[in-house]
Amino acid sequence: MKNLEKWQLLQSKLVIDHYWCKVRQDEIKLPNGNIIDDYFVYIKPEVALVLPITSSREIVFVRQYRHAIGEFFIELPAGSFDPTQESAETAAKRELQEETGYSAEKIIKIATFYDKPSKETNQIHLFLAENVVKVGGQELDITEEIEIVLIPIESVLDKITQGEISVAGTVAALFLGLNFLG
Repeated sequence: MKNLEKWQLLQSKLVIDHYWCKVRQDEIKLPNGNIIDDYFVYIKPEVALVLPITSSREIVFVRQYRHAIGEFFIELPAGSFDPTQESAETAAKRELQEETGYSAEKIIKIATFYDKPSKETNQIHLFLAENVVKVGGQELDITEEIEIVLIPIESVLDKITQGEISVAGTVAALFLGLNFLG
């Protein structure tokens, strides 16, 4: 294995400090000696992502509008959280119930992964929730309008290859979760 070196942080300043968006501008020295004075990093909160499966082997997805792309996407229920305020597991259960009205007595942590570690700071915590049941209505935020979509497990891979499911975190979570289930 090659002996790689980390980049050296020379200085850092917060250039956007808003509740919904924090961006840091770093000045870094690369191992080759070059200095980059405008390396921007998006400081994002942790994310809890849930793979909910009903007793009839359907996955509970959410379909919602995503403004940055201007399209609707089918995704797994997920949401951000502050790890100083709640655990990833608590956030996963909360997000599942808020976005879908479904609940599970027990959830299992499958993995923790990064989405874009070159430019973003957060981790994604993936949980599997089996035998989820509808226990109530949705409790949506002001920016959320969510349709619940149930898709049989055996149809999911086709939906990915056809581009109907195309959000990276959801795709990774599905492969990890389906592998975990065997």
